[in-house]
Amino acid sequence: MKAVNNLTLNVEEGELFGLLGPNGAGKTTLIRMLTTTLTPSSGDAKLNNFSIKTQKNEIVKLIGVCPQDNIFYNELTAEENVIFVAQMHGIPLKESQQRTNALLQKLGIAGKKRWAKKFSGGMKKRLNLAMSIIHEPKILILDEPTAGLDPQARRIVWDFIRELKGKGNTIILLTHDMLEADALSDHIAIIDNGEIIATGKPAELKDEHGGENVLEIIFFKKEDVSIMKNQLDGLSFVQNWRDFGEKTLLILFKGGMKNYLKILQKMSEKIIEVENMKFRQNSLEDVFLNLTGRRLRD
Repeated sequence: MKAVNNLTLNVEEGELFGLLGPNGAGKTTLIRMLTTTLTPSSGDAKLNNFSIKTQKNEIVKLIGVCPQDNIFYNELTAEENVIFVAQMHGIPLKESQQRTNALLQKLGIAGKKRWAKKFSGGMKKRLNLAMSIIHEPKILILDEPTAGLDPQARRIVWDFIRELKGKGNTIILLTHDMLEADALSDHIAIIDNGEIIATGKPAELKDEHGGENVLEIIFFKKEDVSIMKNQLDGLSFVQNWRDFGEKTLLILFKGGMKNYLKILQKMSEKIIEVENMKFRQNSLEDVFLNLTGRRLRD
């Protein structure tokens, strides 16, 4: 059995590339190969034109890895952990201290004098992130960077990742969080059984594989249902509609928020008010379910 099978992937410099797949899909094997801890049985990959098979020392200088499982020295402070990693990369002590202080400030864990083993789960995750980027790598691999974080801490990490991307870092993001992948990724690849089964921009994947968006409208008057159907006739992106009772219409359509607004515009031409509306936009969860037949955490 092959963990990764004839996989071809292209990540552009400076982009954030999301990699989605269920447990056992081959993501971890792929990352181990890209970080040179596992040599592929055939084929090769190049990071910044360096081969993962023959130029491992150059690859190691290029990359930073924030692993899913936290790795740090329990009986060191956050500052001591990050400075230690910085000096492993040959960064002078004064510069290490300056970089460390700036990073920990941005991630909200500066000035914590207790040992790292006493940190909360979210603080440990942010410490690992700081340790992975202290040497300012050109390529950053993030494995579940916000797992276990509360909403506020997650937002801090999201903003920080966007800042890194804005500086030109190339980032590979492994996540089970579909909202995170959608919010951060320029492109996404879905991997299953060791193969890439779909790749594209999040919006493209949702349009092609995500099924329809759903708009449910409850009207005050039953005759408005027929009026609304007539209004929908000229909209090519509307896939179907269904009646629920006398005053409720379910509209299924492609194209996301832009086309949702077009439907509302058409409705406003003939109908002044409605009793209620509910809108559900298709998601990467729908894409994944349609392509693999299972949810991401299955």
